Amino acid sequence: MKIAILGAGLMGAALGRSWAAAGHHITFAYSRSAAKLDRLARETNGAAGSVREALRDADAVLLSVHWSRIEDVLDQAGPLADQIILNCCVPLNLSNDRLLFGPTTSGAEHLATLRPLARWVSCFNTIPSESFAPVRHQRPEPRPQVLMYGDDPGAKMVAAGLINDAGFDPLEAGGLRTGRYVEPFAMVTAVLAYGQPGGPALTYRFTKL
Repeated sequence: MKIAILGAGLMGAALGRSWAAAGHHITFAYSRSAAKLDRLARETNGAAGSVREALRDADAVLLSVHWSRIEDVLDQAGPLADQIILNCCVPLNLSNDRLLFGPTTSGAEHLATLRPLARWVSCFNTIPSESFAPVRHQRPEPRPQVLMYGDDPGAKMVAAGLINDAGFDPLEAGGLRTGRYVEPFAMVTAVLAYGQPGGPALTYRFTKL
C-alpha cells in the first residue's frame, strides 16, 4: 500500500517505520526541514516530497501535525475528495496543555467540516510515539489496542488493516463524535506515559469481564 505521511514529527516517523517494516511504501511530506524528510525516506526505503506529491496515488494518508499547523497543511493538500485520511492529531493549544474542542464537539468532527469530501478515521491519537518500536520488536501477546472511530465503514476497514500492520488490534469505538470522549482520554494517556514512572512506551488493552 502507498501511504502518505503528512508531518515528520515523532508520531509520523514512528508509524512510518512500522508501516515500512510491514512492507508498505511511505512518502513523507510537510516538515520545516527537507533534510528530515529525506532522512526518514532513506530509513524507510520510501520517498519524500511536497504535500501534493505525497498525496498523488496514495492509498491512505496519515495526518500527523501539531494542531496549529492544520489549516496550513490542509491548504496545501487541497479538497482531499474520496481520500482515506487517518487522523492522529489531538486538538491542543500551543502550550499543549488544553484541548481546543469539547465537550459538545471534537477535533475529529471539526476536520470533517473542513474537508467534508474526505474519508476520515481517527486513530493512534491515544498511543505515545515511543510505544511503536517496542511493539514492533517485542510483538506482545495479547496485542495492545488502538481506539478507532469514524463514519466511513470502508475507510475504517483500511485503517483497521494499518493498525494491525503496526502491531496493534483495532478497537472499534463508533463514529467521529466519539472524539468528544477520546480526545480527553488522549490527555490521560499522556499523563500516564510522561508523568508516571516506567517510561513513555505506554499501551493499553480493554477487557470485558
